[in-house]
Amino acid sequence: MKVLAIIQARTGSKRLPGKVLMKINNKPILIHIIESLRFSKLIDKIIVATTKLPEDDKIETLCKNLSVECFRGSDIDVLDRFYNCAQFFKGDLIVRLTGDNPLLDPTIIDGLIEICKESGCDYATNVLHPTYPYGFSSCEVLPFRILKKLNEIAIDPMSREHVTFHIRKNPNLYTIKEIKAPKNLERPDWRLTVDYPEDMDLMKNIFSNLYKKGSFISYEKLVNFLDDQDLIKINQMHQTYEE
Repeated sequence: MKVLAIIQARTGSKRLPGKVLMKINNKPILIHIIESLRFSKLIDKIIVATTKLPEDDKIETLCKNLSVECFRGSDIDVLDRFYNCAQFFKGDLIVRLTGDNPLLDPTIIDGLIEICKESGCDYATNVLHPTYPYGFSSCEVLPFRILKKLNEIAIDPMSREHVTFHIRKNPNLYTIKEIKAPKNLERPDWRLTVDYPEDMDLMKNIFSNLYKKGSFISYEKLVNFLDDQDLIKINQMHQTYEE
């Protein structure tokens, strides 16, 4: 079973343009994501799925410099881009990630992959009923057969833009498995994604204190640090998926 990790990334973010290439500790966010994913024991290939727009040539160049595959597709129909990427690289099990979440614990990703493999479920995730912070290791794993089905049946704009929207809005139609944080580490009200300049300030603080070359920031270490420093400002704004 070939496991593909596909990172959706583009420079044309509406809220914070170019954020995937913004630097934390002198490295673009996208590089931090790729480097953390390389610690996964179950992912066979990492791919960045970006758009065909000229503005995203920079993403393709970055991928070439890292020897990471880059697939280019629609800037509007993200489901089409995602499906065609998975089909082109012949994936059996697909891991979906977005390019605005620089904090990633590959052991959590591997846990979801293992659950999906062993159970044969349609969808495994840690975002449906969150116990982890929003944006931390936010991940969805699904077999290619389900991705193919979504591409065929999901015609509404939200489903075309957000890939797994149909599953999350129709959970009764799918076999779903979830992974949850340990009780003492549950932090569902925290936001750890990059949408605004102040999010970058928090990320820079986290990485300057916890990041070490040749390793990744574990979830437990992150929670302990943020609890001790009291750095999190709980943000109740509407949370949506965006590349």
